[in-house]
Amino acid sequence: MEISPYKLLQPLIWRSRREKFERFMALVTPSANDWVLNDGAGFYGIRASDNFLEGWYPYPERITALDVTLRGAATFRSRHPKPEMLCADGLALPFPDDTFDIGFSNAVVEHVGDRERQQRYVRELLRVSRKVCVITPDRAFPVDIHMLVPFAHWLPRSLQRAALRPFGRQDLAETRVLNLLSWDEFRRLFPAELKVKFLRIRLLGLPYSMIGFACKTD
Repeated sequence: MEISPYKLLQPLIWRSRREKFERFMALVTPSANDWVLNDGAGFYGIRASDNFLEGWYPYPERITALDVTLRGAATFRSRHPKPEMLCADGLALPFPDDTFDIGFSNAVVEHVGDRERQQRYVRELLRVSRKVCVITPDRAFPVDIHMLVPFAHWLPRSLQRAALRPFGRQDLAETRVLNLLSWDEFRRLFPAELKVKFLRIRLLGLPYSMIGFACKTD
């Protein structure tokens, strides 16, 4: 019986998500009165830990879970009945400035397009939130979780397509689909005038994810 690589990686993925959540809670120090925007919730998650914020956050009724499509919304609602669900584009959020106390984004900014769109995405989340926590994969890790082909994401786009063709995932070589960030590129997505705390999460001793935490009220 063929076993999916994702299934084999589940223990590592779960541990990584748990650490992301714990880092988020330590940085943001939320209260029961804070309103949270999960920008890019991904209603179509097929594993229980895919929507880990809604699953583990102690005040789920204070979460607005937003995604660009409603694909999988019924499954999301059955698992997480308390958060509000909205469909909207993260580059043009339908909220006034500082609507939310906390803006959260996990593994979304690498999927919004080129660097200009990535910067717009981060700034839009900052516009509507007083505190912001953005998490994205670290391009320095030798295996990208989307491609699952070691070192493929370090190759030029044309060679990425060739490496991914046997698996039918050439789309991942397109900037509009996946545009991973280095440490310096991630830092430059945030406004220079804003004080931001940057952290790296390590897996097997190697940099695996990056966190940017900004607080506009300090």
